[in-house]
Amino acid sequence: MVAKLTQGFWARIARIILRNRILILFLVAALTFFLAMQWGNMRFSNSQANLLPDDHPVNIEYNKFLHQFGEEGNAVVFAVNDSALYTPKNFNRWNKLSKQLGAFPEVDFVLSTDNLQELVKDQENQKFIFEPLIKKEIKTQEDVDTLINHLFNDLPFYDNLLFNKESRTIRTVMYLDKDIVNTSVRKDFILEDLTHLIDNFEEETGLDVRVSGMPYIRTMNSQNIIDEIGKFILAALGVTSLIFFFFFRSFRATIISMFVVIIGVMWAFGVLGLLQYEITVLTALIPPLIIVIGIPNCIFLINKYQQEVKKHGNQALSLQRVISKIGNATLMTNITTASGFATFIITDSKLLKEFGIVASINILGIFVLSLLIIPIVYSFMPLPKTKHLKHLNKKWIDAFVNRMEHIVREKRITVYITSIVLLVVSIIGIYQIEISGSPIEDMPKKAQFFKDIRFFEKEFDGIMPVEIVVDTKRPKGVLKPATLKRMDELSTVIDEIPELSKPVSVVNLVKYSKQAFYNGIPKYYQLPTTQENSFIMDVARKSSNDGNLLKSFVDSTGQTARITTFMKDVKTERMEDIEARLLENVAKIFPAERYTVYLTGSALLFLKGTKYLVKNLVLSLAFAIFLIALFMAFLFRSFKMIVISLIPNLLPLVITAGVMGFVGVPIKPSTILVFSIAFGISVDDTIHFLAKYRQELATHQWQIKKSVYAALRETGVSMFYTSIVLFFGFSVFVISNFGGTVALGALVSATLLFAMMANLILLPSLLLSLERSIANKQVLKKPQIDILPIEEDNTKE
Repeated sequence: MVAKLTQGFWARIARIILRNRILILFLVAALTFFLAMQWGNMRFSNSQANLLPDDHPVNIEYNKFLHQFGEEGNAVVFAVNDSALYTPKNFNRWNKLSKQLGAFPEVDFVLSTDNLQELVKDQENQKFIFEPLIKKEIKTQEDVDTLINHLFNDLPFYDNLLFNKESRTIRTVMYLDKDIVNTSVRKDFILEDLTHLIDNFEEETGLDVRVSGMPYIRTMNSQNIIDEIGKFILAALGVTSLIFFFFFRSFRATIISMFVVIIGVMWAFGVLGLLQYEITVLTALIPPLIIVIGIPNCIFLINKYQQEVKKHGNQALSLQRVISKIGNATLMTNITTASGFATFIITDSKLLKEFGIVASINILGIFVLSLLIIPIVYSFMPLPKTKHLKHLNKKWIDAFVNRMEHIVREKRITVYITSIVLLVVSIIGIYQIEISGSPIEDMPKKAQFFKDIRFFEKEFDGIMPVEIVVDTKRPKGVLKPATLKRMDELSTVIDEIPELSKPVSVVNLVKYSKQAFYNGIPKYYQLPTTQENSFIMDVARKSSNDGNLLKSFVDSTGQTARITTFMKDVKTERMEDIEARLLENVAKIFPAERYTVYLTGSALLFLKGTKYLVKNLVLSLAFAIFLIALFMAFLFRSFKMIVISLIPNLLPLVITAGVMGFVGVPIKPSTILVFSIAFGISVDDTIHFLAKYRQELATHQWQIKKSVYAALRETGVSMFYTSIVLFFGFSVFVISNFGGTVALGALVSATLLFAMMANLILLPSLLLSLERSIANKQVLKKPQIDILPIEEDNTKE
């Protein structure tokens, strides 16, 4: 009954498509034009990806911090490590650069040698005042040497903030207007004005300026993503078209297929614009993914058309059978592929949810496009020539399929032993997998901005902010001697951790006040004693609100303070150890009844987000397996068939995970996607094989062996074709500059190759080994045999 209804449905669809060719082409063109109009709504991400849901406690704390102190990542830093800087000409040019930066409306203020303020004691009025470090024009080498020696030796307040005394590296800190940090204005300013300014400076002085800071890193990283979209699309089109032409040896078939997937890419961009989603490192992958996934649809449809033409030469009948016989099977395979992506929708991560929605919509969209356009376009063309059909009888393909059949017939025990050994070894590898919570690990290693990150890690101990927020639970509690002493004690702990930079807080300013009180003698850079406190603290309170110097380290009520440090790019385990050590010392130093202290900052936010993501994606993979098991249950109505169909698709995932463990590829947001994507795609081969197998059962009077071998011979070629296209299609991602994208492409390609071999060898072996029990089940369920109608002559599709 089900088979008859299904068969009738697709026959009606075929008639509708072929009788309304012009109208359908017009509707496709109209929809394409409409979606193309939505491209103007596409936006590139200007903010750092937040992997946590809005209501997560870590996110709530981070947003509370931002509300109190404003955007944390608004500093761009410039540094020079070259003795040639310390000449009058170059040093004056360095100071001029600071003035030029400060003149831009996008810049809040600049902290540099040019405008550096020195806290001094006004002897006449017995108060502290800020005086400029540079009091006169620098003309001679002696002027430069005197000033630099004074800065490096007498002003410890600025150590590790503006200079590294040991390497004599000096830097300028530019703070962007917080209102533009997460907008496109920041991007335009950095890519156009700032880059031009630095280039001019380097050209005039011959000095190499290192640039970093989270706004700069995010801008350059986003620009790399934008640049790679076009590269991926061209590479995917090039690779898939070459492979397609190699298989079919037909320019006409190749051009038609490319036409279909190019429209699919246009739809993908249109859907992004229509939904007003940002283009991120994930959504940027969707257009090339559509090309890679769309080409197998074209292979199935065009191959079936050419087979029908070769069989009887009737174009109308051939086109009708293409739709009615391939439509249902192709729909089911596209649904399973879309399901692999759609499982990301159930996660609480906005980044993944948007990726899942757009990808699954467009996978179904490329199915509709291929089903409509290919038969209609061929209907206006003459029949394929004999030379275009020669590929249907390639001897090397037949030899490959015969080899697979020989293995299944003669070496089944070897297949099982090999599978078990691979499973055991892979499980051992899985236990060696690490989780990576580094926000910069996937960034392009060869890019100059990444090299600059490493430079600042070496010179100034990191660029990823870690914030410690101290709430004293009472107004003006921050500047109490007891609080300052506790903050200083925690700062000492931070200073002892090699992966963290020297901390900066209001404590530094108070120490600087005492040094100024004692006429700038460096050894007095320390917290005031109880006797000194009353006078010096009055100055500290005044100074904390004076100008730009550390103004953001105490809130307006004086109740809450922040201690800011920066973390190097370290492994997740080490990052967790650092967090645990800080929390342990916080608990010792700050009594819970008097203080509320918590850790936040983008470095920790990304760590927590990655771990949260891994947990969610394990659930999404389980959900994908459950969904596809339901599809199998609907198609085959047998629990054993469900198990048999899942084993050849789960084993490749385990093998890939094992390989990741052995070669040191960590679990991170990019690589965790591999499993759901690969599982959703690889199960397509299983569906095609089992659908053909069910049909062969009826043809061969429920004889398992004959049915399995016939199904293997007739679907082996199509499985090989599509797997090769998918393998090389996903391999284009290895040309990326982003480590995560390279890993994604390589791992998905490898998994699909493993899956092809499993479906060609392990799946038929399992069917043969369980033939009696399966046959009994099949006999009881004969009426449901053709749920996936594929014609008896559907060879090599």
